Amino acid sequence: MDLVTWARSPWGEDVLTHISWSLLWASIVGGVLFLVAHGGYMLFSRHHKRSAVEVDQMEAQRQGLPAKITRHTFVARMFHWVMAVAMLALVITAFVPILGLQFAWVEWHWMAGILLTGSILFHLVHATFFLDFWSIWVGPKDIPEFRAEMMRELGKEPGGPKPGKYPLGNRLYHLVVMIAGLAVIVTGLLMMVRVRNPIVDRNPYMMGDPAWGVTYVLHGLGGVGFVGLIMAHIYFALRPEKLWVTRSMLLGWVTRREYLEYHDPDRWKAAPVPASRPTGPNAA
Repeated sequence: MDLVTWARSPWGEDVLTHISWSLLWASIVGGVLFLVAHGGYMLFSRHHKRSAVEVDQMEAQRQGLPAKITRHTFVARMFHWVMAVAMLALVITAFVPILGLQFAWVEWHWMAGILLTGSILFHLVHATFFLDFWSIWVGPKDIPEFRAEMMRELGKEPGGPKPGKYPLGNRLYHLVVMIAGLAVIVTGLLMMVRVRNPIVDRNPYMMGDPAWGVTYVLHGLGGVGFVGLIMAHIYFALRPEKLWVTRSMLLGWVTRREYLEYHDPDRWKAAPVPASRPTGPNAA
């Protein structure tokens, strides 16, 4: 199976043109196989959840914890859903025509790309100055948590740390999405000069054929990567033991018990859900 496609330039040179669209099917099949394998694995997994007895003890020791704990602010949730709409629009407009349903997709595709780029730039500023920027990143500090999780999977209780706000799997997923996102955004912005749009002047000769070939290949690899990543994300969001996490992306909070069951209170400081602003004739 060829991974990329080639063309002959007017000067007789072989130049890259794009990825092979068989990679799209490989991404879909790989995504399905991952979902099946993970579903089978979860039949035997302990789900990394504290026992009811241990949680009862922690609740008794931490009576000052609020009943509902903020997991995602309103702004963070809005970013997530705007980004989700942009990604789905990009995937649909990029690959549905390849699968046989033809429509005028180019304009919708670059507009979705601009929306994704803008949302990511906003998120960088918001996460840097208003959120705990380092809570989502993976580094050497996570080795004890990784070791503890592996021991728990083997049926042992090593006493290692539970996750902070984001479990290790979430942070690794974020890293992969970031790499794929950078690939499609940077190359997509370059490709804007090859289509007519009101933002930049069209200039298909800004780069030579070899450079454009590399650009299209990187854009395609990031795109087919997103197909599998989106499949995995939706799968995890709908799993029964993860519905409490999905709810938090809709409503912004988790319960005190969920917080203690899955997280280390010393690594994620609990914050109460902000009180709703009063409305009506008696509001100040």
